[in-house]
Amino acid sequence: MKTFSKKQILIVDFGSQYSQLIARRVREVGVYCKIIPWNINKIKIKNLKPNGIILSGGPDSTINRNSPRVQKIIFNMNVPILGICYGMQIMSIQLGGNVVQSSFREFGFSKVYVHETCVLLDDIYDSVDEEGTHVLDVWMSHGDTVSVIPKDFKLIASTKNCKFAIIENKKRNFYGVQFHPEVTHTKQGLRILKRFVIKVCKCKTNWTPSNILKNITENIRTIVGKDEVILAISGGIDSLVTAIILNRAIGKKLICIFVDNGLLRENESSDVTKFLNEKMNLYVRKIVAKSRFFNALSGVSDPETKRKIIGKLFFEIFNEQAKKNKKIKWLAQGTICSDVIESAKIKYNRASLIKSHHNVGGLPKNIKIKLIEPLRRLFKDEVKKIGFELGLSYEIMNRHPFPGPGLGIRIIGEVKKLYCDLLRKADAIFIDELKKNDLYQKVSQAFAVFIPVRSISVVGDDRKYEWIISLRAVETTDFMTAKWAYLPHKFLSFVSTRIINEVPGISRVVYDISNKPPSTIEWE
Repeated sequence: MKTFSKKQILIVDFGSQYSQLIARRVREVGVYCKIIPWNINKIKIKNLKPNGIILSGGPDSTINRNSPRVQKIIFNMNVPILGICYGMQIMSIQLGGNVVQSSFREFGFSKVYVHETCVLLDDIYDSVDEEGTHVLDVWMSHGDTVSVIPKDFKLIASTKNCKFAIIENKKRNFYGVQFHPEVTHTKQGLRILKRFVIKVCKCKTNWTPSNILKNITENIRTIVGKDEVILAISGGIDSLVTAIILNRAIGKKLICIFVDNGLLRENESSDVTKFLNEKMNLYVRKIVAKSRFFNALSGVSDPETKRKIIGKLFFEIFNEQAKKNKKIKWLAQGTICSDVIESAKIKYNRASLIKSHHNVGGLPKNIKIKLIEPLRRLFKDEVKKIGFELGLSYEIMNRHPFPGPGLGIRIIGEVKKLYCDLLRKADAIFIDELKKNDLYQKVSQAFAVFIPVRSISVVGDDRKYEWIISLRAVETTDFMTAKWAYLPHKFLSFVSTRIINEVPGISRVVYDISNKPPSTIEWE
C-alpha cells in the first residue's frame, strides 16, 4: 500500500515480539509507521525519508559482538530517534557509550524517578513522591544496562536498580528509555510515544479510517486496472471488509468465492452466503468441497501440516475458478498484519514463527495468479474502524473471528467428520448461551475445542469412555495479546450440562484459563 502521507515513523526491528505493539501505538496516535529490519540496506533507509525513527527492543544482548547493530547512517539523517530497551542500549554503544550485564535484572513493574525536565515527559507522570520527584509506573524487561552514556547525552530518570532509565541528547533529539512504553503496563506509555511522534518528530495525525480507506481504494483501482478479481470470502470481518472495499473500487469485476469445506460452524454455509447476497449485494459463488478437504486431511495430525493442506486446497479451488475466466488475474484475500506476523519466518527477525495462517503459510510458491491483500498492513482494530467507516453495523463488526482453517484447527490431531459434527454442536451451544446471557459482546472471541482423548463417564448404569470438549473465551483489543475471560461459574456449569446432555459422545467439558502469551488464542 502506498502511503498518502509523506510524514512517517520508521520502526527498526531487532526481532522483538513487541515491535508490532510499537507500530499499533504509533498508528493509534494517528501517524503512519513502517517496520523495517535492523540490517536493511542504508540506501533504502535514506529513500524512505522518515520524520523519526524508533529503535525496538530485542531478544539479543548488546554486549555480544555479533548482536544486531543499526546502519550508522541512521544517526546522521538529522531526524529524531527514540531507543527502547535494546534500542536504547545499541544507540548508546554505537555512539560511544557502554553497556554491561546488570547486577539487578528488572523484569516486570518498576518505578522510574524523573530527575531532569525533558520534552518527552513534560507534565507526564503517575505520582509524586515525598521529595516532590515525579514518578512513572513502567514495565521493564532487561538483563543488561547502560553503564556509560554517550557524549552530549544527559541522565533524565532512573529506577532504584537502573541508573540510566531515560537519557536525552536534546541538541540532536535523540532519546533512550530502558522500559517499554508500547505495553499497556506502562501507564503513560502512549502519551510518551505521542509526545515523541507529534511534538518532537512534527508528524501530522492523518492516519485516519477515512484516509486509509481512500488510499486503499485508489491503490486497488491503479493496480487492478481492467482485470477481474476473485476474493476468498468467509463471512468474517477481514474478508467482509475486503469485499466491500473491492466492490467499491472495481464493482462487477469482483467475484466472491465461498468454499464450504465441511469445517464450518453450524449453519455457517447457508447463513453467510444468504447474508452476503441479500444484505451486502455481493455476487457470491458457493463451492461445496467437503469430501475433498476430509480426504486430504485424513491421517494428518500435525497442526502446521493441516494448515498448509487447507491453504493449498483453498488456493487450488480458487485457481480452478480463475481458469474458467481469462479476465481473472487476481486473487484477493482478507490477510491482515497479525496473520503475516504470526506466519512469516523473517530472516532479520529473531522472533519465532508462531503458526502458519492458511492464507499466508499454505499458498504454493509457484503462484501464477497474482495476489492482492488490501488489509495486509492493518491491525484488527484498524480493520474494525474501517468497517464502521464503511457503514457496517456494530453487530456485524463485533462478530467473533473464525479462523480460515475453521474447525480443522479446533480439533486436536486428525480431523474427522465425526469430530467436526460433535464440535459443531458443542460450539453452537456455547455461542447460543453467551448471546442469551448478554456475554457474547463482552468477550472478544469464544469457541469450543474438540480433544480426542477419551474420559471415563457414567451414563445411566453404563460405564463409558467418551470425548472431551474445552471451552475458550478471551478478551483482547488487538488479538496480539489476550486474557482469558472470567465467565460466571453458574454460566459455565449450565453450558457444560447442556453440552454433555445434548451432544452424544461428550462426557467432559473443561474451561481454558490460559493467556496469550504464552498460549495462542487458537489451540493449533
